[in-house]
Amino acid sequence: MTLANLGPDVAVATRLFDRLARETAAADGRGVTRDAFGPGEQKAHDMVEAEGRALGLEIAKDHVGNMYLTLPGADRAAKKIVLGSHLDSVRNGGNFDGAAGVLAGLAAVAGLKAAGFRPARDITVMAIRSEEAGAWFPFSYVGSRGALGTLPAEALAIARQDNGRPLLDHMQALGLDPEGVRQGRKVLGPDNVAGYLELHIEQGPVLDIEEIPIGIVTGIPGSRRFRQGRIEGEYNHSGAVPRKYRRDAAMALAEFAFRMDEAWQDLEQRGHAMVCTFCRMGTTEGAGFTKIPGEAMFELDVRSVSMDSIAALYRAVDRMIPEIEARRGVRFVMGPESGSTPALMDAAIQAGLARAAEALKVPCKAMASGGGHDAAAFAAAGVPSAMLFVRNQNGSHNPAEAMRAEDFAQACAVVTRWAADTAG
Repeated sequence: MTLANLGPDVAVATRLFDRLARETAAADGRGVTRDAFGPGEQKAHDMVEAEGRALGLEIAKDHVGNMYLTLPGADRAAKKIVLGSHLDSVRNGGNFDGAAGVLAGLAAVAGLKAAGFRPARDITVMAIRSEEAGAWFPFSYVGSRGALGTLPAEALAIARQDNGRPLLDHMQALGLDPEGVRQGRKVLGPDNVAGYLELHIEQGPVLDIEEIPIGIVTGIPGSRRFRQGRIEGEYNHSGAVPRKYRRDAAMALAEFAFRMDEAWQDLEQRGHAMVCTFCRMGTTEGAGFTKIPGEAMFELDVRSVSMDSIAALYRAVDRMIPEIEARRGVRFVMGPESGSTPALMDAAIQAGLARAAEALKVPCKAMASGGGHDAAAFAAAGVPSAMLFVRNQNGSHNPAEAMRAEDFAQACAVVTRWAADTAG
């Protein structure tokens, strides 16, 4: 049997995409809602498990609820190949973000099994819990870090943002084992995983604009984030106070945003690749018509695959804030900082994906990821990791996600070719 004779069973994925869209539809009919450690995510796991059993794959689950569907290899002790992604979504999200990676893995192993291909090592499809940190638990990579033994015990106390219940309660309600988190239990790592590959829709427009079906990801950005930034000024009458006597928090925030954009542009022109986003900005409840805003709030998110680039922008922040404070009579309160370190993708896997794409005549582009993904947690744990992006229309995290079937099929073919070649 040659690699040229092997291909994915895309019909498996198509069937599951249709079921996921129907059975995890949001209550208001706008997109899907697969809540982490909740009914929506669980429905998705149940569907994938049923498909895996129908395909004759081995099924296993770990202490945090991740699911593993395995096509056994000849040497069960050899390091396995893992094809995975997450099954949760944001509220009123699209059907492809996360799920495409799991279903691509199923399509690949289904195709290999149907062809009678027995790999030298296990090929495992991993359905990961709770990746969407911004939507449910404000903690990155709960499921993958749980499997890798890097999820700290204090994460169990973190409340889900929509209902206030801690992760511990949600795990117990599903019959999972929080004690494994406390013990730092590890089920995956560099000792038993030869490579982790995550297929994901591109969350930006690059591939679509450039008319390229797939991207081979070079790295996942790190970040520095301030979710509770605040500017304190003074409330006063909008008609009675001349400009020179004002302490206008809204104007200070507007200047801050404008100067951040200028600093970002300057750094880009000097070769720094990054993104800078004011995710939220505005006045607070005390504001109103005829009032000078005495307080303003903002959320700031700076990302890059280079922490040096991020640091360069924040050095500009450190210079501009005292200047704005002095000129406008306000005070900045940045609040707690959070963030993550960049994760570079494995060069050997990237090269293997490029060879597979070339053999299949699938155009591809090397590109950095803009968002965070479970592959970052695997890379941080020392597991050789990589990502494959699929061209996607209308962005992500919204009901209008529109990945084309033909692009997904080509991406699945590359995944299958790479997995068969790597697993022998």
